[in-house]
Amino acid sequence: MPTVRHDAFFRRHPVFTGEELADHLSSRGQVGERTQESLVAYHIRTGRLVRVRRGLFAVIPPGDDSVTYPIDPYLIVSRLTPDSILSHHTALEFHGRAYSVWQQFTYLASRPPKTFTFREQVYRGTKFPEALVRSDKTDFNVLSAERSGMSLRVTGLERTLVDVLDRPFLSGGWEEVWRSLEAVEFFDIDKVVEYALLLENSTTASKVGFYLAQHREELMVEESHLARLRDQRPQQPHYIDRRSDGRGTLMSEWNLIVPAEVVAQSWRELE
Repeated sequence: MPTVRHDAFFRRHPVFTGEELADHLSSRGQVGERTQESLVAYHIRTGRLVRVRRGLFAVIPPGDDSVTYPIDPYLIVSRLTPDSILSHHTALEFHGRAYSVWQQFTYLASRPPKTFTFREQVYRGTKFPEALVRSDKTDFNVLSAERSGMSLRVTGLERTLVDVLDRPFLSGGWEEVWRSLEAVEFFDIDKVVEYALLLENSTTASKVGFYLAQHREELMVEESHLARLRDQRPQQPHYIDRRSDGRGTLMSEWNLIVPAEVVAQSWRELE
């Protein structure tokens, strides 16, 4: 089973799915599940391919070690489902704005597979928010990008700001979220507010309002932006984090109970 017959496909698809391989083989008149299984088994045995998980494979360049050759985690995420979108802390890393490098890669999808680990890196999917599904807005502020000749999708910085505040446990915690967002020089605040309201979550609207109010001057946030978010705040005080231990300071403007270290950004004392 000569490698040269498939080199062009391997060059164009450093990470690929079984479906993509099946389409390639079909275009060459090579059909049948056994044909595909034999091809995959042969190239795994010779070190040309690595199985990432069931139905997903990575290509190893000739002469490189299949055990140590680095496989791009962003390409893995992009092929886990047909609608995968890099999100949360992974989006911050992709945009070069994450404060810390994380070994968990997070993505949005309509039906993400179970969390799995490959080479000590964790791949965790989360479903699209129901409000976005209902309004057919799952692609709001989603950008297309190219990496190693392959296309992928990633949330833009405005959507990412809201997502990491909405679900900080997917983004490294409050200090990581604050420090990462503060590495972004500019946000389209109109877009931030629009997306926050699309989620139809009063607590999230308050979180975003609280963050923007804290960074009002540097981000050029207008009162009209804050007013739209304030109008959607919860009627009763809510914890900023559902995993809270019950302690915190009530920010009455936002009906939000916030940990003291977030209000004071106490991690700056160590700088």
